[in-house]
Amino acid sequence: MLDSRREKKKMLQTTNFKGSNNSDFKWKIMQLILREKKNIVFSIRNLLDCDMFSKSDPMCVVYMKTPETTKWIEICRTECINNSLNPNFVTKVHVLYRFEVQQLIKFEVYDIDSNLHDLKFQDFLGSCETTLGHIVSSVTLTLPLKGVKTNNKGQVIVKAEELPACHDEVTLHFNGKDLVRSDWISKFFSWFSKAYPFLELYKVGEDGQYQLVYRTEVVNWTNNPTWKPLTLPVRSLCGTDFDRDIKVVCYHYKYNGNHSLIGEFHVTMNQLKKGPGPENDHKCVKPKSSVKIHLHFMYKKVKLVKIYGSIRLNHFELKKTFTFLDYIMNGTQINCTFAIDFTASNGDPKDYNSLHYLSNRPNQYEQALVAVGDIIQDYDSDKVFPALGFGARIPPHGDVSHEFFLNLQASDPYCAGIEGVINAYHHCIRSVQLFGPTNFSPVINHVAKFAQAYQDGSQYFILLIITDGVITDMFHTKQAIINASSLPMSIIIVGVGNADFDAMEELDADTVPLEVNGVRATRDITQFVSFKDFQSYDNPALAKANLAREVLAEIPIQILPYYCYILKCQLT
Repeated sequence: MLDSRREKKKMLQTTNFKGSNNSDFKWKIMQLILREKKNIVFSIRNLLDCDMFSKSDPMCVVYMKTPETTKWIEICRTECINNSLNPNFVTKVHVLYRFEVQQLIKFEVYDIDSNLHDLKFQDFLGSCETTLGHIVSSVTLTLPLKGVKTNNKGQVIVKAEELPACHDEVTLHFNGKDLVRSDWISKFFSWFSKAYPFLELYKVGEDGQYQLVYRTEVVNWTNNPTWKPLTLPVRSLCGTDFDRDIKVVCYHYKYNGNHSLIGEFHVTMNQLKKGPGPENDHKCVKPKSSVKIHLHFMYKKVKLVKIYGSIRLNHFELKKTFTFLDYIMNGTQINCTFAIDFTASNGDPKDYNSLHYLSNRPNQYEQALVAVGDIIQDYDSDKVFPALGFGARIPPHGDVSHEFFLNLQASDPYCAGIEGVINAYHHCIRSVQLFGPTNFSPVINHVAKFAQAYQDGSQYFILLIITDGVITDMFHTKQAIINASSLPMSIIIVGVGNADFDAMEELDADTVPLEVNGVRATRDITQFVSFKDFQSYDNPALAKANLAREVLAEIPIQILPYYCYILKCQLT
């Protein structure tokens, strides 16, 4: 089932040969899939002085640990700064940020008294740990040094900054003039001289080979086509080098797939920036030799090439775009609400086979809460989470509720950290009577009310629903999701147990937009994951990391369209 869902996602990323309407959304999604490179800039204040006749000579060693590495890997050592208790290091740590993975960062500070590289010969001054998510979501992060027996250990001051990179987006609009087919049928039958032209754009890869970047739609039966405007991230065409070669190839479309070459030309982004005009009126040539000749006057003098019409640039626009991390680093807070299924289909919590059975080993509900919560909490400044339950009879009167606070305290429904959510869950499972049915719409509407109040871009809401069964209010759930699709909100559904979750695929609208009574969702805001696809008794830590990765991978993809298209929020 997991493979089939991934295949559906791949289908969305496949270029539709006949249409170019995929360019705008597809390439924004591809831009998000690329991981963000960041610099970590740091300094130390009030450092412990270990030298008798002078101040300490500090150096900082930086380590990273991820679920894949499972151990600390050294990624950077700073320079040593002599005689300083408040060093500002020039060395910056280059890291690849991944939202859906918990990337642990550790700083170790040493007083350097020897030229030896082995750290055991240096004086250890202290260390501190955090996550990369916490760093990028904080304007400036101050971490106390620990590990030495003194009150004055010092602090590491950390800040993330953006590496020089091109996040611009380019819109190009081409038309062709007097394009000439060169296949045998057009030579013998003049009626067949008109073409079905389309363009392919190629960039030069790291290996020096051309890589296909974009294919336009086919324009039918004309030698003077005008293609639809295409929009791409600049870095997909040339990276950050505006002088990198871009090859544009024009073909005549054939239904058997053996498309015939009309001609090609080479250009750079700097040349395209000059806009419409003689500089971007490109002769469409078909080289007859491996020798590439680009000078206009040589086309007629050296008969290695023949002109087959021209391709003109009608419009050029360069636009600044923003990534998910840009919004996070500019102060957007992510608020996560947890909703837990307390319907009777989970089984009696006192039974060992129940999905709600509590023991020294976390059950599937607890594992899902921790897997997602450990990462999400880095983006919440107060780390206080509302948590809900549904499908149970609740005290004191035993009323059936599909929207109650997990800690059963209406006056203070919030939980302090993920540990607080787990504690509230333990208390709740011992206090309520599992019942039913499985209704999602009340908890979705609950979070949507809060999202409705924060449409200024400062807050984004994530609802994590953990459930074991089939939805009984599917129609109302669809309506609730469609209504929430224009709000700053995403919904994650984790299915636990062995129930049939096929109906959930309809809510996870990766291929077909969700629609009810002719009303269509503004964007896809729902992600479904089956817990059993990631369950592992041999390596629970890796299973937890894989579940979090699958659950959270779509969140940046869902967040960015809200800010770019619905809110139309521009950063300064």
